[in-house]
Amino acid sequence: MASPKQQRIAPNRGSVNRSGVRKSPAGKPPSAPKVRNATAGDWVAGARLRTLPLSIAPVALGTAAAHTALAPWAWWRIALALAVSVCLQIGVNYANDYSDGVRGTDKFRLGPSRLTGSGAAKPRTVLTVALVFFGFAAIAGAILVVHIGQYWLFGVGAVCIVAAYFYTGGKRPYGYYGLGELFVFVFFGLVATLGTTFVQLGHVNLESWLSGVAIGLIACAVLMVNNIRDLPQDRLAGKRTLAVLIGNLPARIVYVVMILLPFVILIYFVLLYPNATYTYFALFLALPAALIGLTGKTPQELVLALQLTSFAALVYAIGLGWALAF
Repeated sequence: MASPKQQRIAPNRGSVNRSGVRKSPAGKPPSAPKVRNATAGDWVAGARLRTLPLSIAPVALGTAAAHTALAPWAWWRIALALAVSVCLQIGVNYANDYSDGVRGTDKFRLGPSRLTGSGAAKPRTVLTVALVFFGFAAIAGAILVVHIGQYWLFGVGAVCIVAAYFYTGGKRPYGYYGLGELFVFVFFGLVATLGTTFVQLGHVNLESWLSGVAIGLIACAVLMVNNIRDLPQDRLAGKRTLAVLIGNLPARIVYVVMILLPFVILIYFVLLYPNATYTYFALFLALPAALIGLTGKTPQELVLALQLTSFAALVYAIGLGWALAF
């Protein structure tokens, strides 16, 4: 126990209570650091706008593929299909933020902080926002389905929403078992492209299938390079992405294949639609992205590769879509 003299020498140190917790000079325990509340900018960042080209691109390609069979320009159907795709993309982004945050995965991340993981927003609020966007997607899809009278598409929409949530949600999220790329390829490649073609044309054609495969591969490349950036942290958190399962170098090679193979598929379109040659301008984005993805060492470099890949998807879709439609 300190003597009265010692207490006079260091009066601001505070005292220790019976539980061993040091008190402040006023007799209160020191307060925890205050967490900054999420701003509007944080919520916009949580939507991960750089991923939105991945939801716009398949709708553009699906529409163009429908137009090759002389489908009329049904603008409101195109708008509803776009609303479904974009709202699903934003919804899954917020759902991932929520699920990774409550599971504790994001405490290892080095990239931009997340709403849930940083404590800037309550988990329930983030989940609610995710469900709202899933609801918007469901409403737009329901209007479209009822109008065209193809009610079996309700099942497709339900599967899309369930798959979007359980990507990182639930007790056994399949995104934690190396299946994330498969989800992206199926839903943001094939389903989004083929679905857009079907609601305008009444069936799907080869152009739609090949376009869906191509854009699905680029979407997978975006996810792969993102997971390469987070590979050490995901390994610590027990998140077994495909990049974690196959290792750093194989993941980088797979990424390069994913981003460049669509330009091989493009050869088919060039033979039938000469203007599709202009789509190769997307290589000005894809080739630097592939080089950075293969050799980049810092998270900042891999974020740049991710951004280039995402914009390459949009340029690819616009170029090929224009060639098919006009």
